[in-house]
Order: sequence, then structure tokens, then C-alpha cells
Amino acid sequence: MNNIFDLDGKVAIVTGASMGIGQAIARALAAAGARVVGVSRSSMELTRQQIEDGGGAFCAITADLSTIEPFERLIEMTASWGGAVDILVNNAGVIRRDDPLDVSERDWDEVVNLDLKAVFFLSQAFARWVVAQGRSAKIINIASVLSFQGGIRVPAYTAAKAGVAGLTRLLACEWAPKQINVNAIAPGYCLTDATEPLQADAARNQAILARIPAGRWGRPDDIAGAAVFLASGAADYCHGTILVVDGGWLAR
Repeated sequence: MNNIFDLDGKVAIVTGASMGIGQAIARALAAAGARVVGVSRSSMELTRQQIEDGGGAFCAITADLSTIEPFERLIEMTASWGGAVDILVNNAGVIRRDDPLDVSERDWDEVVNLDLKAVFFLSQAFARWVVAQGRSAKIINIASVLSFQGGIRVPAYTAAKAGVAGLTRLLACEWAPKQINVNAIAPGYCLTDATEPLQADAARNQAILARIPAGRWGRPDDIAGAAVFLASGAADYCHGTILVVDGGWLAR
């Protein structure tokens, strides 16, 4: 039996690939056989080293995803490097914590532009290329448990991630007939730079741990396997799925 999770010959774009969940996903897709293009404003040399040390192929593209200006160029650069574009992982994001009474328009726009607007317009650029080439493809969005819950002190992030969940379903309905699978992963509380303030707050840390049935924070590698599944032929009949990887947080 062939390995249904094999990504050999596929070319994947992973945004926010410089660290955390994006880095783990890029590493896992490469280990499954994909050639990976990482997109970030930050250095991706560690990601490159990890992938190339494992025998994989990696191309770093520096870009600011808070504006849609580079999106079509990213797709063309990827196709030129890899010969195709088969997988898009919309992982790049930002979070701003504040009391809703004090949130500034600047912070709101920064979060929503990267966490939601960029997801749609990069997916649009990707899908246009795929449709024009007559190919099939996979889009994987990174949602959140806050796609389903309100959270605390993160109004723009919660609104954006709820939007990602809705957008995932909408695009799945629109693009399934075009042979493009659109799905999402909803991570729970993971050990990343974005959650460092929560990890450092003893009371919040304990409250979070007390609710997770698995008894620990998630790790970026916990999310990576879900991305390999959704990128692979094993998920060919998944459209509009939001795969929760949260240690049981939402089940509690």
C-alpha cells in the first residue's frame, strides 16, 4: 500500500515559517517529501538548516504580508523555483492583548490585516494560479480555539480567527468543485512566542493547564502532523474541516 501521507513532488508555501508553528509545519511537510517555500519578515535560516539537514529542499522569501502587494509575486516566485504550487499554509499571524476599552485602531488593523485579510487575498492569488493551470491543490488555514470561543483581552485576534473559520467554510464551498481543498487547523494553547505572556503569568498559566485534559501546553510539533494530513491525499475528501488540536481544551 502506498503511503497516503506522502508529499513527494509537491511544492508547499508556509507563511510565518521563521519560528513556532510555522517552522514546525514547514519541517514536517519537508519530511513528508514536499519542497517548501517559507515566507516571513524574519530570518528563516534556522528553518532552512533544519530542513536541509534532513535532506529536504527549502526556499526563503522575505515579504511583508500585512499588504497584499507581494501576493501574486510570491506565487510566481514559488512556481518558478519549484515548478508548481500545490499547498498553501496560511500560518502567519500576530496577536495584541489589551482591555477592549483600550484597543487602538492601529492594533486592530494590524491584527485583522495579517490574520484575516492576508489569508483571503493570498488564498485568492494561489487559487487563481491553480485554476489557470488546471491543477488540484490544498489550502490549510491556521484558525484557533478562539474561532469558537471569546477569549480574554484579545478582541481583534478573536474576531480574526472567527473570520478564518468562516472563510475556510466559504472557500471550501466555492472551490471544492475546482479541485481545491480548503481546510483549517485550530490549535489550542501552544508554547510559542505569542503565548509567552500567558506562560509567564503564574495564575493564567495554572488556569490554562487546569482546563487542558492532556495536562500540558501544546507544542508546535503537535500541530505539524495535522498539517501533513490535510496537505496529503489522505484528506482528499475533507472540505471545510476545522481540525481542532488542543489537548482536549474545547471538550472540557
